[in-house]
Amino acid sequence: MISKTLVGLAASLIVLGPMPTLAQFDTPASTTSMSAGAAHAPQTDPFADVVHHVVRVNGVRFHYVVAGSGEPVVLLPGWPESWISWRKMTPLLTAAGRQVYVFEPRGFGDSDKPQTGYDLDTAARDLHDFLAATGLNRPGGVDIIAHDVGTWIAHAHAVTFPADVKRLVLTEAPILGVSPLPSGIPNDAINLKLWQFGFNRLPDLPEVLVQGHERAYLTWLFQTKSSRNYAIEPAAVDEYVRVFSTPGAARAGFEWYRAAFSPEGIAREEARAKLRLTMPVLALGGSDGLADGLRAATARIGDHVEGGAIPGSGHFLPEEAPDEFAVAVLAFWQKNP
Repeated sequence: MISKTLVGLAASLIVLGPMPTLAQFDTPASTTSMSAGAAHAPQTDPFADVVHHVVRVNGVRFHYVVAGSGEPVVLLPGWPESWISWRKMTPLLTAAGRQVYVFEPRGFGDSDKPQTGYDLDTAARDLHDFLAATGLNRPGGVDIIAHDVGTWIAHAHAVTFPADVKRLVLTEAPILGVSPLPSGIPNDAINLKLWQFGFNRLPDLPEVLVQGHERAYLTWLFQTKSSRNYAIEPAAVDEYVRVFSTPGAARAGFEWYRAAFSPEGIAREEARAKLRLTMPVLALGGSDGLADGLRAATARIGDHVEGGAIPGSGHFLPEEAPDEFAVAVLAFWQKNP
């Protein structure tokens, strides 16, 4: 249950009405392209309360997890994370009567890491076809919540396949082609927030430097980009290190940045920025992250945009501020039924 204190915190971000009562829907039917889900993991597993699935889409095996029952909502993680970035939000959403699907895009988590396909056009098609393969391409669209690189993917998907999306939540990432990016030599604070935009797109060097040092690399990143740095607990770090250390994972993560900031990627982002987001959009940042910047950028290309900054949080909103985040999302859904 979300407390009155948390409602008060979220009220500084969004004007809240009464907590929503969400309608219940039948769960999507199974499809022949979906493998049988694994049994629940032992209760000693800190990430046990989900069922794991794999579906093959466009020749790539995608890993996703499902929890709860009711109207579905699809969650997308950011770099360099995996489905577990939503481990704290998932029980809050299922308690509100939603069935949660966390989709790991190519290169993320336990999904395949092919050599190519990290451009946002391919990512949008992957997500569209995943929704079709799992029966989530329902009339009126499905709710989608995204973080970081997941926000890049969700934006590209929403403007390309608007009928797929009922309501869209974007967090802690610039809208490529729309959000202003700093030029010149950044100051120390900006450099800590955006260093990866330059480093990750270098050819070969990031893989060379990170190999064998995955834990130190990820730990430094989580510590410097979070305000509530206790929020990513040791078990979560262990899991992030596991997936980031698998063959091809680091390369795949860096490829998202190389593709996004290539001449072809920039041209496609500029063209995509001319398309409107017609569905209701909630755009959130951490007060110590992008703050109100994402909402301001999204408002330039969206017909129905609201949002702002969650106080006291850094970049990793789903882990640092899950309660405030959930309250904001539930209020947004209630306001835009």
